[in-house]
Amino acid sequence: MAENTENDVQAGEGGGKKKLIIIIVAAVVLLCGIGAAVYFLLLKKPPEEEPKNEQVEMVQATAEEQTDIGPMVDISEFIVNIISEEGAHYVKASLTLELTNEEVLEEAKQRMPQIRDAVLLLIGNKTFEELQDLQGKKQVKAELKSKINSFLKSGRVKSVYLTDFVVQ
Repeated sequence: MAENTENDVQAGEGGGKKKLIIIIVAAVVLLCGIGAAVYFLLLKKPPEEEPKNEQVEMVQATAEEQTDIGPMVDISEFIVNIISEEGAHYVKASLTLELTNEEVLEEAKQRMPQIRDAVLLLIGNKTFEELQDLQGKKQVKAELKSKINSFLKSGRVKSVYLTDFVVQ
């Protein structure tokens, strides 16, 4: 009978260890579940950033800039062939540039051949499809503004206005 009690004690000790292991595993699983629930339910994900167009950064004018109209310079009508797989397409357009001050107005008049060259090269490298929709036209305006501002020294172009724009 002494042997039976020894076996019972050993069986009891083994059962106690098994129970302890089961409790520890259950506690770990429970803590992991609570952690996952807190992460997914309570912590908000940061809003996804919109893809940025690194080629051109469009900057909106402040309210003050929108009310103050700067000097304007017209770029007379021009016709330029554009890229197309379907045949010959061209753009007939006229532009007006709004400038920041009178000094840059004189500089723009002196640099008109350089400005027209920039306009013709930029629009000539666009496709028919790009120039058909509103987004494409906004892109062209932003690119023109950036390109012309790159060589003006006495001021800046505030806005580019398409006063005539036909894609055919």
